[in-house]
Amino acid sequence: MNKKTLILCLLIPLLVGGLSTFLIKDSIALYEALNKPLFYPPAWLFPIVWTILYLLMGLSSYLIVQSNSSNKEKALILYSFQLLINFTWPLFFFNLQNYFLALLILIILIISVIYMLYTFKDINLKAFYLNLSYLLWLFFAFYLNFMIFLNN
Repeated sequence: MNKKTLILCLLIPLLVGGLSTFLIKDSIALYEALNKPLFYPPAWLFPIVWTILYLLMGLSSYLIVQSNSSNKEKALILYSFQLLINFTWPLFFFNLQNYFLALLILIILIISVIYMLYTFKDINLKAFYLNLSYLLWLFFAFYLNFMIFLNN
């Protein structure tokens, strides 16, 4: 195990998520006034869930980095792409309050994560499984985003 590589792989998604959160911090108060759907979780749950998901993403990327697969580069490009899309979604949702465009970005994110998972599965099954909860959370985020779009 290469500890420096592991730490870097864990830090990258945490820093991406942290920067995104920093950039939207002034817009979150506006979000509280929205009409939210029935199954909306409490606000304190979101940072906990996202921190866990980012750590799982980082660990899975480490497993891919450490692999000897010829598809490793492709998988890491897909991983980076989905992380970039993940970074942009809150900017459109919170800062621009463009719920429709945020919904479209979320669809692109879901598709890219599915493609990433498909690629990860061929390289390292653990890396695949570590991201299933991320995909499930994205489907839940889609529901929340869609309902907020309809109700606001």
